[in-house]
Amino acid sequence: MADPLTTPAASRSGGGPPALRVEGLRKTYADGFTAVAGLDLEIPEGAFFGLLGPNGAGKTTLIGSVCNIVRPTAGTLSVFGHDHRSRQARRLLGLASQEINVDRFLSIRQILIYHAGYHGIGRRTAARRADELLVLFGLDDKADVRAYELSGGMQRRLVLARALMHHPRLLILDEPTAGVDVELRSQIWRIVKGLNAAGTTVLLTTHYLEEAETLCDEIALLRGGRIVDRGSAASLRTRYAARDISEVYNRVITAEGVTT
Repeated sequence: MADPLTTPAASRSGGGPPALRVEGLRKTYADGFTAVAGLDLEIPEGAFFGLLGPNGAGKTTLIGSVCNIVRPTAGTLSVFGHDHRSRQARRLLGLASQEINVDRFLSIRQILIYHAGYHGIGRRTAARRADELLVLFGLDDKADVRAYELSGGMQRRLVLARALMHHPRLLILDEPTAGVDVELRSQIWRIVKGLNAAGTTVLLTTHYLEEAETLCDEIALLRGGRIVDRGSAASLRTRYAARDISEVYNRVITAEGVTT
């Protein structure tokens, strides 16, 4: 069986365009609320990048814009040099959303195979890939079970497996371990670290600050729709004379009076 962590599109290459480039992103909603205001962000290929910020900081709007779910008011976004609205960009992106948004009436194997079809993957290849991922995530004995019959932790694994079906080069994880137990969190960490080591660029949002500190080689702090600082965990700790990222967060975000 092929190694499901080694993807055809995930080799590291030097000198190419960044995995993600966001320039001047702005989103103002119909009620006048500006969720993101002139945000610039560049993530190099192969990075494991974390986004930290309170609820309302703009993380969900940023991710929605990148994934063509939210229509920006202004700004440009590209994925490996392709406009984020293009088919090429969608093919290169994988999103594991915080919400468990799967079809309740399909088996979990069908969910994975149908998702691959959206990306032009043939049924035979999709079936093989689905079986690999079901084994990887410990769901192979539940292949014919409908998603709503799964526990919350199993549903979380299913959402991540679905995001990996088409071998994305940029994997976006929105609170991937929210509400899961310690054992599953460790399993997800191991899988995602393996993907990154194989060349997949990872963009992570999380409220578990130790998760970002453990996994990410660079972290950005969002406040009020803007990136207020970024750097490695070590450089941020040094900059703010902090013991850990939690203390950095408190000084940069909480101390500024931002509420969650």
